[in-house]
Amino acid sequence: MRNRKQNGAIIRIGDRWYVRYWERRNIAGTVERKRVTHQLGQVTTRGKRPPADIVNEAERHMATINSGTISAERIVSIRDFVERVYLPWIEKHKRPSTAKGYRDIWEDHLKALCAQVWLKDTRTYHVQGWLNEIGSGKLSRNTLKHIKSVISAIFTLAKQQDYFQSENPARDTAINPSAPEPEETYAYTLEEIQTILSILPEPAATAFAVASFMGLRHGEIQGLLWDDYRDGQMYVSRSIWNGRTTAPKTRRGRAPVPVIKQLGDRLEMHRLRSGNFANGPIFANAKGKPIALGSVVNRVILPAVNRCDVCGKAESAHQKEDHLYKRDSGLPEWHGWHAARRGLGSNLYRLGVPEMVIQRILRHANVSTTATYYIKTAAADVRHAMGQLENHIAEIGKLPTKTEQKLEPEPSGGLSTIQ
Repeated sequence: MRNRKQNGAIIRIGDRWYVRYWERRNIAGTVERKRVTHQLGQVTTRGKRPPADIVNEAERHMATINSGTISAERIVSIRDFVERVYLPWIEKHKRPSTAKGYRDIWEDHLKALCAQVWLKDTRTYHVQGWLNEIGSGKLSRNTLKHIKSVISAIFTLAKQQDYFQSENPARDTAINPSAPEPEETYAYTLEEIQTILSILPEPAATAFAVASFMGLRHGEIQGLLWDDYRDGQMYVSRSIWNGRTTAPKTRRGRAPVPVIKQLGDRLEMHRLRSGNFANGPIFANAKGKPIALGSVVNRVILPAVNRCDVCGKAESAHQKEDHLYKRDSGLPEWHGWHAARRGLGSNLYRLGVPEMVIQRILRHANVSTTATYYIKTAAADVRHAMGQLENHIAEIGKLPTKTEQKLEPEPSGGLSTIQ
């Protein structure tokens, strides 16, 4: 149905001018005719009649309404678009973990601020207002950037599907420049890895060795099959996250990863203990299904690394002891499976392996990801590097400069005779 041309009625409410008109909109899937009030600007004159600039703004706005370029079915609130179009699209085209992250951002940060705002009417100052409010908390700069990118992605999809026709309103917005920097991520050293392997029971120790010496992601370790292990290499074929099986994260993620001898020996011992299977999950539970690594952390790894310095018991089993629990500071803390992946990148770099080679081992799409997030420089490395510089400068200082060489006297050989 084509909308009739409207002039709209300019009204004053409080200290602001508005234009009021009728518009057909999609309300929870049903097209309804609604009375709409659109803000034009502040009252700046004493008269009862709107000034020329307000009239012009009303005419401009009504021209866009009368053009009817967006169909009534696509005039929706941001909430309707996100929950009925955007999130289902994300779940269909993105990885499960990515979809969960986007849904969490919508539920935790955006929904309360913009759910009732009409999508087609959203402008840059609206988005900037949301970011200002969200940024007034304690969220890190990276989290705020991620929230902004989700907002931008919402309007990009809306524009692609003709729910929105203006410039992306997130484009010229900014996050709080005073937001705290993100906390530094952790990478295990070789010494910490060896210590953790020495205190973990099986199969947790082998799973941690796979993370540390192959750099596989959490979901990839959980999805490993014995069929993937052949010719001294692991061919990563799938990833499991929250019970959902998907292909590896990227095309490079399907590349084979060499298995070093120490890890190969562990895997063969694990195979024998598990029943010497030729196929099926490498890390399986009692029912033969892939084991949940989150459960392994809670039941096995945390009790092993969080032991009392006095009696050696795990913190979870320490309630009945006659002394206070004091964690054994000689044991490494648990920083998650990904700290082992970052550790592999950092440990290889420390051994002099080029970044491009580390990128191929970790199967990143580009080397900048490897260099920025997976190569951690320890304080000892920094001190060693500065020590090398110090020694090099000292060696240079022992050599005579060009000026000193010029001033050096000629070797004695008697006075020359002037002819």
